[in-house]
Amino acid sequence: MCALYPDLMNIYADRGNLLMLERRCRWRGLGFSLSGVGIGDSLDADGADLFYMGGGQDRDQALCARDLAEHKREALHEAAGRGAVVLAVCGGYQLLGDGYELGEDSLPGAGLVDVTTVRSDEARLIGNVAIEVELTPGERRTLAGFENHGGRTHLGPRATALGRVLRGRGNNGVDGYEGVRDGNVIGTYLHGPLLPKNAWFADWLIATALGLDVPLAALDDRLEQLAHADACRAAGL
Repeated sequence: MCALYPDLMNIYADRGNLLMLERRCRWRGLGFSLSGVGIGDSLDADGADLFYMGGGQDRDQALCARDLAEHKREALHEAAGRGAVVLAVCGGYQLLGDGYELGEDSLPGAGLVDVTTVRSDEARLIGNVAIEVELTPGERRTLAGFENHGGRTHLGPRATALGRVLRGRGNNGVDGYEGVRDGNVIGTYLHGPLLPKNAWFADWLIATALGLDVPLAALDDRLEQLAHADACRAAGL
């Protein structure tokens, strides 16, 4: 696993997502290694099965956006093209698309998905949120988390939403969709952190990143299921 800008894009308990993936691999006897790339570092497109980018403060996000465009964009496209999983949360999600408009300023995006984000002068979209997703055909599941974003993200004609909003505001508070998914590339505003509240999604990421054709070994997930249920209740389900 490779974390992009782990020292800058790490608010909203993003390290909890990394720890969740590590523990669920190690509990199953699966090897796990974590690397990080920062400002100015080159990105090895073949260096990881899963690439992760979390959220950050405005200044840090701007630094990372420009570095991403100048030093890592091509490699990240290569990684996604060969089937690696890319997961971006909140501020990282805003940098997955074509760019982030901030009034007179504009941050470049990675161009991995057909989305654009515009900073709004209206109230931030804040609160517990739950969405319905279908990562496996015919199997609908619920993701629950927390959103806090001033940007409004809009899907382009080539983009598919990660899920349908059940409670909360989602991408822009208007169209009823949350996040984006293009193959193994996923962006979402759900954090707080996301994966400890949705252990099943952590397992989906692991299995997909490893290209497994068989289910992962079952774990005792009684506490994880309680955490998920509590997050769903907080969102109003």
